[in-house]
Amino acid sequence: MSNDMRQGRLTKPLLMFSIPLILSGLLLQLFNWADAIVVGNIEGDLALAAIGASGTVPGVFVLVITGFTSGIGILSAQMYGNGQHQDLKRVLFSFALTIGTACTVLGFAGSLFAPNILRALHTAQDTVAIASQYLRIYMLGTPFVAVYNVYAAVLRGCGDSKAAFFSISVSSLINLILDVIFVAGFHWGAAGAAAATVFSQSAMAVFIVGYTGRKYGFLRLNIREDKVDQGILLRGVGMGLPIAVQSSIKSVGNLALQSFMNGFGSLTVAAITTAYRIDNVVMLPVIHFGTGIATAVAQNTGTGDVQRARKSLYIGMCVMAVISLALTGIVVLGGQALLSLFGLSSISVKIGTDFFQYIARFYLVFGVATAIRNYLDGCGDVVFTSIVNVVAMLIRVAVSYRIGNQCGNDIFALAESISWGILLGIYVIRYLWITRGPARKVS
Repeated sequence: MSNDMRQGRLTKPLLMFSIPLILSGLLLQLFNWADAIVVGNIEGDLALAAIGASGTVPGVFVLVITGFTSGIGILSAQMYGNGQHQDLKRVLFSFALTIGTACTVLGFAGSLFAPNILRALHTAQDTVAIASQYLRIYMLGTPFVAVYNVYAAVLRGCGDSKAAFFSISVSSLINLILDVIFVAGFHWGAAGAAAATVFSQSAMAVFIVGYTGRKYGFLRLNIREDKVDQGILLRGVGMGLPIAVQSSIKSVGNLALQSFMNGFGSLTVAAITTAYRIDNVVMLPVIHFGTGIATAVAQNTGTGDVQRARKSLYIGMCVMAVISLALTGIVVLGGQALLSLFGLSSISVKIGTDFFQYIARFYLVFGVATAIRNYLDGCGDVVFTSIVNVVAMLIRVAVSYRIGNQCGNDIFALAESISWGILLGIYVIRYLWITRGPARKVS
C-alpha cells in the first residue's frame, strides 16, 4: 500500500514511489492537453490562444496550492518517519478545512473578476471574450484542487503515491468524455472545455477523500469531532508558507511573462503556451522523481538517519541524470510532431519547434538542480530554496524584458535556461556548505 524508505535498499522503493507520481502527473497534464487538442482542432488557433492566455491565471492558484501542500507533504513525511500518526490526522483535517475554505472564496472572486484580470494582463483583444468565458468557469474548480492536494500531500508523506494516480485516472477519463460531449458534440467551445475540467476536478477530490477513508483508518475524518489544531497549523505554515510564497511570486512572474508574451501576437502566444503544455508533461519524470527524493530524505531525517538521507540524494541524482538525457532526446526528435497534434498553424509549429530545440539542451541542468533542491527541502531547508527560486524567477523576468526585443521568440527559452543555471550553481554551494564536517540536519 505504501513505500517505507527508512530501511532496506533505497533504489526500488524510491522508484516504486515515484512512478505512480509520474503517471498521475502525466494524466493530470494530459487532461489539460485534452482541452487544448479538442478545442484547437475544432475551434482553431484563436480559441487555443484564449485558453493559453487565460490558463496562466488559474495557474497562479494551482502553483500556490501545490507549493503550500508540498511543504505539508514534507512535514507529513517527517511525522510518518517519527511514527506520529495522530498528528498526521490533525494535519489532514486542519489544512483540508482551512485551505479548502480559502480557495472557495478566491475561486469565486477570480470567476467574478475574470475579464478585468485578463485586460490587466494585456490579453490580445481578439481572445478576451473567449478567454473570459473559459476563466469564469475554470476558477470554480479551485476548491476541489485544494482539497485534493492536501489529501495527496499527506498520503505522499505516508509513502502512498498510488492514491494520486487512481484519483487522477478517474478525473482524466471523465474530463476526456466531457470534452468530447461539450466541445465536439454541443459546440460550447472553450467554455465547454472549462466545464469539463471543473466536473473532473470535483470527481478527483471526491475519489481521494473516499480512498483515504477506506484505506487509512487513522486518517478517517469526522467533521463533528475533529477540530482545527492551531499548533499543527503553525508547524504546517512554517513548512508550507515559504514554498507557497515562492510559488505565488513565481506565479506573478508567470503573469508578467504572459503579459510580455502577449505583445508578440496570437501566433506566438499559441505556439509558446502550447510548447509549455508539452514541456510540462515531458518534465514530469524530473519533477515527480524529485518529490520522491524529498520524501525519502524527509522520512529519514524524521528518524534522525541523515547519512541515509544523503544516500537518497546520491541515488536520486544518478537516476535523474538518465531521465534528463532521455527527455532531451525525446523533445529534440519529437517536439515538432507533438506540437502538430494541437492543430496549430505552420508558423506556430515552427516557433514552438525552435523553442524546444533550444530549451532541451538544458534539461540535464534542470534535472540535477531539482534533485539537490528536493534534498534540501526534505531536510527542512525550505526557506532557503524558496528564496533562491524567487531570485531565479526575477532574473528570468528581467532578462526577458531587457533583451527580448533583440532575441525575438528565442527569449523565452534563453531566459529560462539562464535561470536553471543559476539554480544549479546556488544549490550546489548550499549543499556543500550543509554537508561540511559531521552529518547534520537543517531542520
